[in-house]
Amino acid sequence: MTRSTLRFAVFTAAIAAACTLVLRASDAITSGDAEVQLQLGNLFSEETRYPEAFQAFDKATHAEDRALALRARKGKVKTALRLARFDTARLEAETLRKDAPADSEAITLYGDSLWSSGLFDEADAIYRDVLARNPGSSRARFGVARSHATRSQLDQALNEALTAVAAAPRDGEIHATIGDIYERLGRFDEAANAYTNFINLLPNKDRSDKAAWSRAQVRFLEAFQGKIPVDVDPEDLRSLHTVPFRLVKDKIVVEARVNGGSRQDFVLDTGSEETVVSRETAQRQGVQPITYTLSAGVGEVGLRGLQLARVNSLDIGTLQVRNLPVLIKNPALRGIPKREGESFSPLSLGMSMAIDYKQRLLTIGHDMPDVGADFRLPMRVHRLAMVRGLVNSTKPAYFVVDTGGEVISISTDLADQLTAPSAEVAAYRRIPLKVYGTSGWDRDAFLLAGQSLDFDRIEYRNFPLVVLNLRAPSALLGFQLGGIIGHKFLSGYRVTMDLARSELRLQKS
Repeated sequence: MTRSTLRFAVFTAAIAAACTLVLRASDAITSGDAEVQLQLGNLFSEETRYPEAFQAFDKATHAEDRALALRARKGKVKTALRLARFDTARLEAETLRKDAPADSEAITLYGDSLWSSGLFDEADAIYRDVLARNPGSSRARFGVARSHATRSQLDQALNEALTAVAAAPRDGEIHATIGDIYERLGRFDEAANAYTNFINLLPNKDRSDKAAWSRAQVRFLEAFQGKIPVDVDPEDLRSLHTVPFRLVKDKIVVEARVNGGSRQDFVLDTGSEETVVSRETAQRQGVQPITYTLSAGVGEVGLRGLQLARVNSLDIGTLQVRNLPVLIKNPALRGIPKREGESFSPLSLGMSMAIDYKQRLLTIGHDMPDVGADFRLPMRVHRLAMVRGLVNSTKPAYFVVDTGGEVISISTDLADQLTAPSAEVAAYRRIPLKVYGTSGWDRDAFLLAGQSLDFDRIEYRNFPLVVLNLRAPSALLGFQLGGIIGHKFLSGYRVTMDLARSELRLQKS
């Protein structure tokens, strides 16, 4: 039977199955009906029709045949993850784990669901437990590789990922992660090959954001052929570079030069994964766009297309970086209070940094001295730097450390999970706000009063949190962001973001 004939047969059978489903009074369906729905789910998944696949898998989970229902629930979890329905994926994976406590794939999917919920530490424990019992599990090894990468342990991450992909060469997600690791290692040619492998495993009809982003990334990485990306002199890598900064409306502003041009202001912004220049600066300094990519941030636009480019040099004080990837803010946002300007993050250069708010000094270096701190928070980096916090003593979540942000915020999804007070108290605690971010206005933002927030021994009590819609960046990142900590959190400390030690150090000013 040819593939097209099989598809016709399955869809024809599905019509009869649908009639049966309407007539049945019970939620349970026969094994025959469930098998048809399971095949439909698989076919829809192959065609990237994930909403339809989710519905088909959901129907098949009601099968009388336990083994068939288990396969369907696995498909449902995988599809929910692709749809960025992270809460649903976690709930279904919890059921899956209870139904199949000895099934390595089921347990690993539970780990994936924890990861997608931003519970990286809990996911780590699951992956390592699976590997202890089943060393051949490619998905568990992939989970360990991803964890190493977030701790900037890139060599270990690469070794684990290559082992995983050797065991499962058709698992596109592993190829994509290998691409990310190679890119962070500055091995752009190998990164392009890995992303190409990922793209080649996608269905021809895949028009997802992840697919579009990967195709653009390959074009961009290939443009560095024959050049050393993020090129820094060895002596500069061994040195610390300290520059003064100004504090302007709670933002750290330093002077820098693009392609040897005149000095201009750059905002220190660890909430952005790349150096950013405006369209005007790009045109003035001869920065030519290479391709478009997708970016996501706070605001009603959600995902927005921006140009990727390469600058020949960026000078910040005594530090010069050559062949640096940048984002050009083109097309620019309209209807926001001020022009989008330039920004940079040492983390995107693979370098650590220290901010002395009292002395108004920024220090950048590959290796930062450990001069002691009042608080040490484990830090993970997945495109953005994050630390773990605890909301209202019950909800753990990871928060982006954003030097370009101003307030302490949580996501709307996390706010929805908090224990709901009475209607009168809820109305009192929710104060409407009008907030704009890198993707425009977030007109549904509000201030949620009377909350508690802990970062290890740092405690906030009866504290107002800004609630923002972070669904677009969460979907692009592949996990649920808990929130953002900005100037209000950081400015009371001497702040060190140390990539080598995967640590955020805070010393009271």
